[in-house]
Amino acid sequence: MSIAPDHDTRVRPAATREEDYLWTLNFGPQHPATHTTLRLVLKLEGERVVDAMPEMGYLHSGFEKIGEHLTFNQYVTVTDRMNYISPMANNVAWHHAVETLLGIDLTPRCKVIRTIVAELARISDHLLCNGAVGLDTGAFTFFLYGFYQREVIYDIFETLCGARFTNSYTRVGGVSHDFTPLVIEKIRTFLRTFPKTLNDMERLLTRNRIFVDRTKGVGVLTKEQAINGGATGPVARASGVTRDLRKDEPYLAYSDYDFQICCAAAGDCYARYLVRMQEMRESLKILSQAIENIPAGEVNVGADQRVARPTKEQVYSTIEGTISHFELSMSNRSFEVPYEESYAAIEAPNGELGFYVVGDGDDTAYRARCRPPSVLHFSLFPQLIRGHTLSDVVAVLGSLNIIAAELDR
Repeated sequence: MSIAPDHDTRVRPAATREEDYLWTLNFGPQHPATHTTLRLVLKLEGERVVDAMPEMGYLHSGFEKIGEHLTFNQYVTVTDRMNYISPMANNVAWHHAVETLLGIDLTPRCKVIRTIVAELARISDHLLCNGAVGLDTGAFTFFLYGFYQREVIYDIFETLCGARFTNSYTRVGGVSHDFTPLVIEKIRTFLRTFPKTLNDMERLLTRNRIFVDRTKGVGVLTKEQAINGGATGPVARASGVTRDLRKDEPYLAYSDYDFQICCAAAGDCYARYLVRMQEMRESLKILSQAIENIPAGEVNVGADQRVARPTKEQVYSTIEGTISHFELSMSNRSFEVPYEESYAAIEAPNGELGFYVVGDGDDTAYRARCRPPSVLHFSLFPQLIRGHTLSDVVAVLGSLNIIAAELDR
């Protein structure tokens, strides 16, 4: 009968590299904080994050290539799916680039209407982003407050164009539906009621001890890192980068309104939260000025330009309207597209959202490429999380507001 030794006598090789003490953790895509579409490969030393590798490719749909096979108006339905949190802003960005290529100047009424829907989309996006950060750090009530107000904005969009989520609202040279008195009434009601909810949300979370401890000093992005990494929008402005396309490169009707650019200096998760909260207040200022000063007139460019579908009155009463309707709706001919290329961008809720479009005379783009903010922000994640604990991953990731469909274009 053999007796086992009272200790293990096997010889183990000594660890010669630091990596031998690390272990790998797949954070996502099944983790709730990654929304089944993001994956992070983390290198951990205990609970401390040593390194992180973002991995894309879980929501690839070939959006850019589709843009080379659909007409300039058909493709707006695809832009809804790129950033499904604020699709109205994507609609505006796409047709802003197309109209830059075609040299189209919108009517004053259309400019104001697009400005209004873009700012409503900004508020909707910020509500979900900050609400998700609160939810991921334990503030469930805060999330419910924000999500209810998103439903109110959805009601406005549904009244405007018949769709709550994938709006497909803009058209080359205009929009699909003009504002009605009911839409204007609902926007005014939202402007009266939303500030109270916004105040309640700030009282719930801004000075909450748990939330402040989870976000302050976490995921710091310096101003230099933000500039070198191509960060834009609230992520960059929270690090002291004072750039906003609505001010620096004005488009639509933004130059007519008084509003401030919201910035911070800390560059952490808490600063990004504060910037988004304040930006919603500035969006309310823009909306209040715009909704009370909507110009009269047509919402689409004239039938003589033959890019926007004419109204029924124009079709039945003018030869130009009849010909334009026939060419845009029933014939193989469409509007003329120059053999040129253009890039145009807007200040979307997450930052600079631009489209590069190449025309070759056809009513589809020869090349269509997108510059979404999420790609650059997701690439910044490793340098923001190094040295923090595993529990900080959800706070940093949520503060960047990564939209997976912008990654896998």
